Amino acid sequence: MLNEKITRLIAFATMLVLSSIPAAAYPPAVGILGSSPNCLTCHVSNGPWQEDEFLILDVLDKETKQSLKHLDGTFLLEVPKGQTRTVLTVMGRRAGDKAELPYRNAWLYVDPQTIGSGTLSTFPAGWEVNLPMACRIIGDVVENYPGAKVTVLPMTIKATDSAQNGSLTLQAMLTKGEAVKGKAKEGMIGNYYERTVKLIAK
Repeated sequence: MLNEKITRLIAFATMLVLSSIPAAAYPPAVGILGSSPNCLTCHVSNGPWQEDEFLILDVLDKETKQSLKHLDGTFLLEVPKGQTRTVLTVMGRRAGDKAELPYRNAWLYVDPQTIGSGTLSTFPAGWEVNLPMACRIIGDVVENYPGAKVTVLPMTIKATDSAQNGSLTLQAMLTKGEAVKGKAKEGMIGNYYERTVKLIAK
């Protein structure tokens, strides 16, 4: 009986200590429990994959495979309130690129206003999302870009009844190699890109 009481006291004391430690993320994540403004806080943009005719950074409607990109380079994502919409994030290099191929792509959709706020969501209030970030090895296929070396992954978004129009930054990196733990700017090459995604709750 005494041992049981001691065990409970130790467990309670441990819980108190852990609850007093500020939440932190490692590495210092962008948007969730972190104050890093973008990927370049940890990584460098030093790779061979420039903003050129071979770069693919697109957002497609999953059903129609139509690009959501507008002439100004931004993406427009419209969702009726109370409904969902699934899009495909496509990243990589077009067929015919002579540069060495990236190995792994990473991306994050984040509302800049959520950075440093401590929120567990990277989207504006009233919006729900199942996969706002990912890191994926190249090797997927999408009919819009035949022969390209890309990653493709779906993301489903819901505009709740309280959703308002908003804006996201799509932060993306093409990478190759492995970062050194605790020294993310070593051991990996990559190139960083940003795009604006406008959210419209219809």
